[in-house]
Amino acid sequence: MSARDSTARANATWPYKRVSDAQCEALHRSAVGVLERTGVRLALPRAVELLRDAGALVDDAGTVRIPPSLVDWAFERAPHAFTIYDQTGEPAMALKGEVTFYGPGSDCLNLLDHRTGARRGPTMADVANGVRLVDALPNIDYVMSLLLPTDVDNRVADRHQMREMLTRTRKPIVLVTYEASGCYDAVAMAEAVAGGSAALAARPFLACYVNTATGLLHNADALEKTIFLAERGVPILYIPGSQAGVTGPATPAGAVVHFWAGVLVGLVLAQVVKEGAPVMTKGWGGGGLDMRTMVYGYASPDQRATAIALSRWADLPSFSLAGASDAKTVDQQAAAEAALTLAVESLAGPDVVHDLGYLESGLTYSFAQLAICDEIVGWLRHLRTPYDTGDEALALDLIDEVGTDGQFLATPHTMRHFRELYYPSLFERATYEAWREKDGGTLAERAADRVEALLEASPATQPLACDAELLAIIASAEKAAHEAAGAGSA
Repeated sequence: MSARDSTARANATWPYKRVSDAQCEALHRSAVGVLERTGVRLALPRAVELLRDAGALVDDAGTVRIPPSLVDWAFERAPHAFTIYDQTGEPAMALKGEVTFYGPGSDCLNLLDHRTGARRGPTMADVANGVRLVDALPNIDYVMSLLLPTDVDNRVADRHQMREMLTRTRKPIVLVTYEASGCYDAVAMAEAVAGGSAALAARPFLACYVNTATGLLHNADALEKTIFLAERGVPILYIPGSQAGVTGPATPAGAVVHFWAGVLVGLVLAQVVKEGAPVMTKGWGGGGLDMRTMVYGYASPDQRATAIALSRWADLPSFSLAGASDAKTVDQQAAAEAALTLAVESLAGPDVVHDLGYLESGLTYSFAQLAICDEIVGWLRHLRTPYDTGDEALALDLIDEVGTDGQFLATPHTMRHFRELYYPSLFERATYEAWREKDGGTLAERAADRVEALLEASPATQPLACDAELLAIIASAEKAAHEAAGAGSA
């Protein structure tokens, strides 16, 4: 690999590799070849000029062809590890290929109400409750906006979501904005909390999710965001759209090549803007629409683990997807798909996983499903705990002392260590009689009860000292949206 010799991270501590190093190199080199031969379309003239000045070729039709040498140059300058902090400035997510961090998704159109079971349009109160729940769940490491609220102007809803994420948790934020202007405002709000742009760049507590139309077609908003974020030193998640058989080839390998070419565009552009700009790569893809229903399979095995292996081979932090289900309610399918996807992704070793709590192929969010995902992640993290074979753990003296006819329950050794075993919060272990007596119900029912208990116990949120500044940014965005709408109708 000429871009970077990355064998140290390739499979150092993670047991599952779906594709070999040789296959990763083939996928990467194929994507590099697509950039050189086929080229890409960039809908932002400034981005075209930046890449042209860096050595890309631009023909009369506007197609940008990026030479392999420029890709290799970008790989040499992109950081292979960086840290995302919490909102108090403490290190929270060290992205260096050793630990996986988990969080929810963003902007679901519907909420499956854990209290009533109804599928309905979400409100800002639901967004606030979702952020509070994320703050309370021990295995959820960062926050996203979860829901698209229906009771505020949808053109500026991302600013309202950002304020809730800044106000109701101190965990890191993965930010999604609808347009570049929303990205500018959200970063301004984060800078107000951090104490300025320099403070946020030094200890970034947010990363911005940047979607492009496809791997070879990059929309202006995505490119504007990438340039802005690279200039500001805010981590970028560069995520080209990919649906095998529609926006990319139908074969998983072809689809991966197609979107990985797009990932490389974002990586190159960010490094051209500012060498060392932190970028996370897309850690899923290769799956597509179910051609029987034309619904994208969030839980499909086709898109699992290949892109993670490719990111690890390339020695770049990855942002993956799991804990999501295509089920329409919190049922056996939802739990099974959450467990399967979280297990496979976790064992493949991404740095960050999102979309925990998604139902209905990303259209509906469930707080109860998020609580179940939190339980699954806790199980997986316990599985990944280093195995102890020291003298105290082997307990040979104790075995000799107790002998063939004794028991270990009352020994000091058991008192010292029994808490180290895994104890679930939601998964049922009581006897049948005890379960019946306490009316334990189903996993979905227990998850809904846990959500309600956590929300009731959540402390009242104190307004931030800079809340007036946050509200002023929102008000300015609302005024601009209103004036633009008025000008458009004139």
